[in-house]
Amino acid sequence: MKWIELQVQFDAPDKVLAEELIADIFYDMGLQGVALAPLGETPVEDWAPGIVPPDDQGAVTGYIPDNNAATDMLATLNQRLADLDQAHHIKTRLTVKRLDEEDWAESWKAFFWPEKVGQRFVVKPTWRTYDSDPKDIIIELDPGMAFGTGTHPTTRMCLQLLETYVNKGNSMLDVGTGSGILMVAAHKLEAVPVWGIDNDEVAVTVAKENLQLNKVPPGQYQVLQGDLVHCVDQRFDLIVANILSNVIIKLLNDIPERLTPNGIFICSGITEENTSSVIQKMMVVGLAVIEKRFQEGWSALVGR
Repeated sequence: MKWIELQVQFDAPDKVLAEELIADIFYDMGLQGVALAPLGETPVEDWAPGIVPPDDQGAVTGYIPDNNAATDMLATLNQRLADLDQAHHIKTRLTVKRLDEEDWAESWKAFFWPEKVGQRFVVKPTWRTYDSDPKDIIIELDPGMAFGTGTHPTTRMCLQLLETYVNKGNSMLDVGTGSGILMVAAHKLEAVPVWGIDNDEVAVTVAKENLQLNKVPPGQYQVLQGDLVHCVDQRFDLIVANILSNVIIKLLNDIPERLTPNGIFICSGITEENTSSVIQKMMVVGLAVIEKRFQEGWSALVGR
């Protein structure tokens, strides 16, 4: 399959807000592999090379199939970016690049190295070697087009919180599973079964491949394509959602009915500015917030 890479470079008074609003547009449009470029840093593993923003600008990148619908999607994106300028004074520049999936997948691998996350997790690319310590929990990962490598602050916080809250034999659901990294991590902490949901067909495939790479037995996981939790009716001891703030707020309407008594809900992908809105919604649906974490302008929350 051929893909079109859409990179939006932006400048705004509130860059964190701008980043989330642009990412929201990408999510609403169903773009694959939405990637955020940290301001003023070199490329990291959660986004492809070639999207380094100039000076102090930020960048958000996503991918659409190069097909007959691409022209309409580009027109919609341009209009919504223009609306952002009117409403929030966010200046943007859109760059469009056509590429093969294989070319993209190979080019960014140079930027992905093993990384220690939390107390014991080591996220290891399948094509790298790593001299492990006996206490390390190794997550073999090939994110492909799904992203989710453990280096973005939101993913790091989720991995750290899993270390705290997963108990042996817990059932776990990952909403917006992406590469499946959180499913793999939970299973390595002896959660059984682990389920994942994603609205992206590519992510579902990649997550299954990564579960197999990490030798998760077929009967101990399930990966579904769907919107939020509408395709499941089971209850889980632990639900994780590393997605955008507005999606978490929508998701929270269904979380209490999907948790077991005393079940745990972990959510991230929340900017610090939106943390209070998510906390308020958690309280409305009956979840007590028992932990908050903050890293690099992002937050993660734990509810029971």
